[in-house]
Amino acid sequence: MSRRDDPERSAPRAALVGVLEQRGRFLTAESFFERGPRVHVDRDRRAAPGDLVLLRISNRGGGRGRSHAQVERRLGRPDVARDVLEGLMLHRGLRRRFDPAVERAARDPEPVPFAGRRDLRDLTTFTIDPATARDFDDAISAERLADDAWRIWVHIADVSAYVRPGSPVDREAYRRGTSVYVPGKVEPMLPETLSDGACSLRPAEDRLAVTAELELKGTRVRSASFYRSTIRSDERLDYDRVDRIFAGEEPALEPWATPLAAARAAAAALAARRERQGALAIESVEPEFRFDRDGHVTGAEGVVGTESHRLIEHLMILANEEVAKLLDGRRVPALYRVHERPDGSAAERLVAQLASLGVPTPPLPDHPTPQQAADAIAEASHLVEQHVQRTGHGRRGLTSLVLRSLKQARYDPRNLGHTGLGLTHYCHFTSPIRRYPDLVCHRALLSAVGGGEEPPEAHRLPGAGDWCSARERDAMAIERTADDVARCFLLERELFRGGDLAREFAGEVTGVIGAGAFVAFGDGYEGMLPVRKLRGEWWEVNEEGTILLGTRSETAIRVGDELRVTVERIDAPRGRVDLLPVVPR
Repeated sequence: MSRRDDPERSAPRAALVGVLEQRGRFLTAESFFERGPRVHVDRDRRAAPGDLVLLRISNRGGGRGRSHAQVERRLGRPDVARDVLEGLMLHRGLRRRFDPAVERAARDPEPVPFAGRRDLRDLTTFTIDPATARDFDDAISAERLADDAWRIWVHIADVSAYVRPGSPVDREAYRRGTSVYVPGKVEPMLPETLSDGACSLRPAEDRLAVTAELELKGTRVRSASFYRSTIRSDERLDYDRVDRIFAGEEPALEPWATPLAAARAAAAALAARRERQGALAIESVEPEFRFDRDGHVTGAEGVVGTESHRLIEHLMILANEEVAKLLDGRRVPALYRVHERPDGSAAERLVAQLASLGVPTPPLPDHPTPQQAADAIAEASHLVEQHVQRTGHGRRGLTSLVLRSLKQARYDPRNLGHTGLGLTHYCHFTSPIRRYPDLVCHRALLSAVGGGEEPPEAHRLPGAGDWCSARERDAMAIERTADDVARCFLLERELFRGGDLAREFAGEVTGVIGAGAFVAFGDGYEGMLPVRKLRGEWWEVNEEGTILLGTRSETAIRVGDELRVTVERIDAPRGRVDLLPVVPR
């Protein structure tokens, strides 16, 4: 951050993503993703009618009330998923390119010299990431000291050595705030020469890192030290491979086999500690899409957190917690990752919602305090997990109820604790390639331990916390919409290729509103079943917002209910599917 940071100053000009259409002798377009006025488009050799294009509006309201635009880029075709996802990112304000001045500043970077950097290149080190990952923020080293004692090294890319405060790259990273990941694409926070190059902890290459060296006795941290280092990763592992190793389906190889086993044992101990601390039990399924060479979606797979994911998760959480403790203890200005305790009313509503659906609930005192509310919601999350395992359905809808009872996590210069993790101290330190608050914490940490950095300016942190929190929310919204769009294209492909447009799907209700029920169906799809399609009945939502009640017949549609549906309409650009109920014969 610097005094010149002003995200609004660099806002893009008026833009429009649309499909070119020939109307008489005029070339026109209108927004592809939302309703809006039609504009006249200047002819351009790069694009033809039917193409999906990025337009720049040059004359709003001029010339007899008509707007005019020029083609800035041809994006592709509106029936190609990859092209539409590119258009969506542009429509939602992402740049998709770095300014040439930022690219030049990032090219062939010279890291800031620092004489006290420790040489850890002889220490066995490995990374564990998704198989498709290209930027590697973190690496691990580990050794067992005794049956219940370990030394863990968490090495994080030293982005602060390359991205100096106030530099063109720093200002652009702050403006973006976070990387945005959509199916098959990424809008990186840093230029590729840094994110995939100099800062990425690639195997068999010397890399600069900030290391957290932690000694554990059971789950207690006996000592913690932090310093700049030079590392050399011995192996680039991925989650699937590590899971095969843990299942005994593939051998682990030295020199990293023994450290991997030590890291696994330490992570298992930390998992037990998290459960005792009252961390939420939330299991999510993230979609991973496949594309063919032409950009069409060909398949999707739900990625569920496995032991390999949890190993990295627990070690990263530990490093983040210890950094936050040091920063708070030394009163160094920084950004914390805070998740405040919920209001008592939120816990009371969640208990009422779960009870309305026949799900076991925890006891709750009258007028619960925020801490009692947090404890109750954490216990409810475990009861929901047990209910889902027992009944075999309801996970998505019930988990959503738990999450909606919580406040949203955000960034703040005050250490307010993290309810979801059950921790009194927490910050984001482990992903500085893709999150700006992590870079802030690196500078804060290194200033505190004599690492050659100046601390962040305290008076700028409240605004930075608000800005980064807003950018994170924007990124999450874009990613959710992009997943919906990709699913719609895949569903169209599945239905039209099979030639069975009236195909029936088994579904499960994930939420209800006055307009209808949200239904997850098939292999990872979701759509809306409007109440207007449920003829012969008047529907109302119950007080808890969990059940649609038929006022005439007392028929009920509950969150978690199983039902069969067919697809009525797919609106891929908006990521929307309208469903019809299957009426029993």
